[in-house]
Amino acid sequence: MFIADLHTHSKYSRATSRECIPEYLDLWARRKGIDLIGTGDFTHPAWRQELKEKLTPAGQGLYQLKKEFVLPDDTAGAGASPHFILSGEISCIYKKNGRVRKVHNVILLPCLEAAEILSKKLERIGNIHSDGRPILGLDSRDLLEIALETCPQAIFIPAHIWTPHFSLFGAFSGFNTIEECYEDLTPYIHALETGLSSDPPMNWRLSALDRFTLISNSDAHSPQKLGREANIFDLPLSYDGLAQALRDKEGFMGTIEFFPEEGKYHLDGHRKCSVCLSPSQTASQNGRCPVCGGKLTIGVLHRVEELADREEGFVPENSRPYESLVPLPEVIAASTGLTPISKKVNTWYGAMLQTLGPEFYILRQAPLEEIQRFAGPCITEGVRRVRAGEITALPGYDGEFGKIQILSPEEVEAFSGQTSLFGVPAAKKKIISKPSPLKKEKSAPKENKDAKAPSLLFGLNDQQQAAVNSTSPVTAVIAGPGTGKTKTLIARIAHLIQEEKVPASRITAVTFTNKAAQEMRQRLDVHFQGRRAAKNVTIGTFHSVCLELLGDVNILGDADALTLAHQVLQECGLKLSARKFLSLVSQRKNGVCTEHSPLTDSAYEAYEEKLAQYQVLDYDDILLCALALLRQGKETRTSFTHLLVDEFQDTNPLQFQLINAFSQQSKSLFVIGDPDQSIYGFRGAGAQCFERLAQERPDLETIYLSENYRSTPQILSCALPVIANNHEGVSPHLTAQRPAGAKVSFVRAGDEFQEALFIAKEINRMVGGIDMLDSQSLAGGKREFSRPMAFCDIAVLYRTHRQAQLLEKCLSIEGIPYVLTGREDFLCEPLIRGSVGFFRFLMNSGDLLSLYACLTEVMGLSQKQAEEVTDKFKKTGSFPQQTPPPAGMEKFLSLYEKFSQKANREKPQKLLEAWAQDTGLAEDPSLEKLINISVFYKELAPFLRALALGGEGDVHRSAARRYFSDAVSLATLHGAKGLEFPVVFLCGVKRGVLPFQLPDRESDLSEERRLFYVGMTRAQEELILLSPGTPSLFLDELPAQELSFEQAREWKEPSSGKQLSLF
Repeated sequence: MFIADLHTHSKYSRATSRECIPEYLDLWARRKGIDLIGTGDFTHPAWRQELKEKLTPAGQGLYQLKKEFVLPDDTAGAGASPHFILSGEISCIYKKNGRVRKVHNVILLPCLEAAEILSKKLERIGNIHSDGRPILGLDSRDLLEIALETCPQAIFIPAHIWTPHFSLFGAFSGFNTIEECYEDLTPYIHALETGLSSDPPMNWRLSALDRFTLISNSDAHSPQKLGREANIFDLPLSYDGLAQALRDKEGFMGTIEFFPEEGKYHLDGHRKCSVCLSPSQTASQNGRCPVCGGKLTIGVLHRVEELADREEGFVPENSRPYESLVPLPEVIAASTGLTPISKKVNTWYGAMLQTLGPEFYILRQAPLEEIQRFAGPCITEGVRRVRAGEITALPGYDGEFGKIQILSPEEVEAFSGQTSLFGVPAAKKKIISKPSPLKKEKSAPKENKDAKAPSLLFGLNDQQQAAVNSTSPVTAVIAGPGTGKTKTLIARIAHLIQEEKVPASRITAVTFTNKAAQEMRQRLDVHFQGRRAAKNVTIGTFHSVCLELLGDVNILGDADALTLAHQVLQECGLKLSARKFLSLVSQRKNGVCTEHSPLTDSAYEAYEEKLAQYQVLDYDDILLCALALLRQGKETRTSFTHLLVDEFQDTNPLQFQLINAFSQQSKSLFVIGDPDQSIYGFRGAGAQCFERLAQERPDLETIYLSENYRSTPQILSCALPVIANNHEGVSPHLTAQRPAGAKVSFVRAGDEFQEALFIAKEINRMVGGIDMLDSQSLAGGKREFSRPMAFCDIAVLYRTHRQAQLLEKCLSIEGIPYVLTGREDFLCEPLIRGSVGFFRFLMNSGDLLSLYACLTEVMGLSQKQAEEVTDKFKKTGSFPQQTPPPAGMEKFLSLYEKFSQKANREKPQKLLEAWAQDTGLAEDPSLEKLINISVFYKELAPFLRALALGGEGDVHRSAARRYFSDAVSLATLHGAKGLEFPVVFLCGVKRGVLPFQLPDRESDLSEERRLFYVGMTRAQEELILLSPGTPSLFLDELPAQELSFEQAREWKEPSSGKQLSLF
C-alpha cells in the first residue's frame, strides 16, 4: 500500500516557494509519509533539465532522487526514498460554444523523453518558458488529443474540477458536462481531481461522475504543503499499475481529504467586503454583494447544488472511502492556542516526527496513548477529534481559506491542566452558517442551432431601407462608423436578386480587403442558405476583380518589387531607398502628381523594362492593364450590370477611373463609404471622390446613415468632437443606439514599456485573470464588467508596427494569445524574399524574379550567376547543366525536386518548417514569423496569394505555430479599418506618434485626425486611450467630462525569459 500526491509544482511556477526543487520535495515527502510524488511542471525546459540532472530511473515508469542529492532527515521510521512520477499542469484558456473557458488539466507521463516531445509540441502553441504551469490558448479537448498522440500511455486528469475560475465545472468559465468539454475524447478520461473545496460526498451527488475515479492531490506550491490531499493505493508501485487503477478503480483504496469547508472556494462570497454567503443567501441577493453591490464569487458548494441530480447523503455502490484530516502543524496550533507558523509549533512538529514517525502515520495510525506520552493531552485530543471529524469549521470563500477550530480556548486551558483525556465532553462537527440547499431554477431554453438565419432584408432602419430600395442609377451612401454599412451592402445585393430578379452573375461588389470580401461572401451564403445565387456574385478587391479580367499573369509581390528596385537603383545610380523609389513609381502610375519628384524618366523606364524582362505586373499594372482592356471594349467574363463599391472614400484616381470603366454599361452603381474615414491619402485616395462622383453623375442620389449600432454614447461623445475639428467644429450626425456604458479612459504611462505592461495587466483582469492567483489579486480592479471578456473581444491598436514589439513581449511572457494583423517589415527581408520566392517559383515556373530572389538571397549565387540561370530557364525551361554547378545551385536543385513532390499536398506550415530545417534557417526569427502567418492557410497557393496581394488588414500572424480561435487582436489603425471589438486599447496617443511626424515632412493633420477617429470608433463597450509620454494634441479635443483619468503603475522591465510579476 502506498500514498500518492500526483499534483505539485516546481519553483518555476508562479507564486511558488524556491524550495520546490527535487531535494526538498523528496525530503518533505519522507516527512509526510508520501511514497509517490508528482514532479510538477514537466513542460518547463529548465525544470526538465533539473529533473534530468537530479533524478534517476527507478524502473516501471518512475524515478527517484539520486543519492548524492538526498537531504538528511531524522524522521522516525521513514521508509525508502519516495518515487517521482512526471506530472504537469496546463492552463487552457479559449472560447467554446460562445463562452470563455478556463480549464486546468494535469498530465502524467511515463518518461522524460515523452515529456520532451510533448513540450516541444506545446511550445509551438504558446509560451512554456515563463511559467511552470503554461497558459495556452488551446481547447482542452485538443490538448488531450495532442497528449495521447504524443504518448498513448499518458494519464490525463481534469484538475480541481470545481474551482470557480479555472476548472472543468467552474462556475465562471467551466462546463455543465464533461462531454461538452472533451467531446469525442471523453472516454479517454478516467480520473477527476476533486480539489480542496469539495469532498467525495459532494461529488457523489452527480451521477455523471460515478464512472470516474475521484482523486485528491495537494496542488502544493511549497514542499511543506505536500499531502494536504492525497490518494491511497494497494498495488505494486509502477506507472502502468497506477494507470490501470485509475481506469478500473482496482487497487485504488480512497483519498485523504481536506475538510472541504477549509478550502478557499467552499461557499459564495466577496472577500473585499468580508461577505460569506450560502447558496440560498446568494440567490436571495441575486448574486450581488449586499455591501458594495459587486458580483459575488460563486463557491464550490453552490456549483455542486446547481449540477447535482441526487440528494445530499447519497452513497454510490462503487464509491471509495475517504479520510478528512487537518495538517499536523494546524492540529498542534489549534490544540494549543498558537498559530501554525509559530516557532513553538514548528519545534513540536519536528520533535513529533523524530519521535513518533511521519505526519500521516501520526494523524491516521499512531495510537493515541503513544501520542499522549510524548505530546500531552491537548494535542492528543486534537488528533482524536480530527480523526473523528469532531471539529468546528468556518467555511472559506472567494479565495479566503476556511478556518478549522478543534479545541476552544476554554478547552485548551482545561486540557492543559488534565493528565487524562477521559471525562471531557466530546465536541461534534459543526459548520458555522451551514448553507441551506439551493433551489434549482428552470434552465434557459436551449438555442436552436438548426433555426434559419433571419433574412437580411429585415431589421433595416428607414435610412438603410431607403438605400437598399434606391431606384437611382447612381446611389452614394454616406455611412458613418457602426451604421450598418456592410449589412446595407449585403441587403442591397439580396434585394437585387430577390426583388429585382437580377441574375447573381451580373452583380459585382468591389471591396478594399480580402477579409471584407470573405465576410460578404459568408453573409450572402447565410442569407441564401448556401444556394448557388450567393456563389455567382462576383465579390473581390480591385486587384482580384482585375486579375479575373486579365486571366493568368505573373504578379510582382512586395518583396520581389524591392529586389527589382535595388537592381534599377544600382544601374541608374539613383540615390533613393528602394521603398521611396517604389512609392514614387506607384504615385506616377496612379496619377498622383508630386512636385519636384526625384524619380527620373530614365529610372522609371528602366523599372518598366525590368518588369517586361521578368514578365511580371506590379500592383498598379494590374489595374492599368485591366483599365486598358475595358477601354478597348473587349468582352470580359465578369459582368458589371450592377456594380457596388465598398469603402468608396479610399479610392484613388486610378481606381476612380476603373469604377467609371466598370460602370459604363451598368444599370446601377451603388457606392458606400464615409469621408471621415478616408485614411489612405498617401496613396492618392481622398474623400473628394464623393464630390467628383456628384459632379460627373448629376443623376446621383445621396443617402445618409446616421444611427450608430456599435459604440456606446460615451465613446461617440468623445469621437465626434475630434472629427468635428475637420469640419470647422461641426460634428457628423451620428446617434448612438447602444445603452450607456463606461466613460472613455485616458491612461498616462511613464514610457512604452509601462504602457505595454498596463495593457497586459488590464487584459488579464478583463478575462478574469489567467490563473487563480490573478483571479484573486485582480478582483478589486477599478472597472467592473457585466461579463468576462474573451481574448478575441479585445483589440490593441497602434499607429506603427514598431509599437507592437513591446506589446508582443509583454503578452507572450504572460501567456496571453494574440494575432497580429498587418504587412510587417520582415516580409521584405532578403531571406524571407528568397524563401517566399522559392515557393512562388515552385507554384509558377514563369515567375523568374522569384527564382532570382531565391538564388541570390538564400542559395548564395551572385547576381551574374542568378541571371544566367534565369535566362537559361526562360529560353529553354530547364536549368543550366554545369560541372561542377555553382555553389548553392546543387542544393537548390535538390530542394526543388524534393518540394515539387509535396507542394500541392502539404499545408504551408509543414512545408515551411521542412524548408527551415533543410536550409539551416530553423532559428531565424523572421522565418519563424512567416511560419506563424502560414498557420492560417490550408493550401500553399492562397498563402502565397495573400503575401502578394493582401492588404494591411489581410495578413495575420499568430503568436505561435497554431491558429488561435480566441486571441487578442494587435493591429495598426490602418489594419483595423472595418473591424469592431467590445474593448479597444488605443496606445501611443502621444506627440510625434499620433499625429505621426516624420523629420522631413509636415503631418497631414486632417488625415491623422481621421485615423484617430477610425481607431476610437472600433470600440463597442470600452475604449482605453494610452499616452506613454507627452499626450497627443488630439486629446485636447476630447471633452474632459467624458473621460476618466488614470496613471499606469511603474514596473521594472524584466529580462526576456523572466516571468513578469504583474499581479
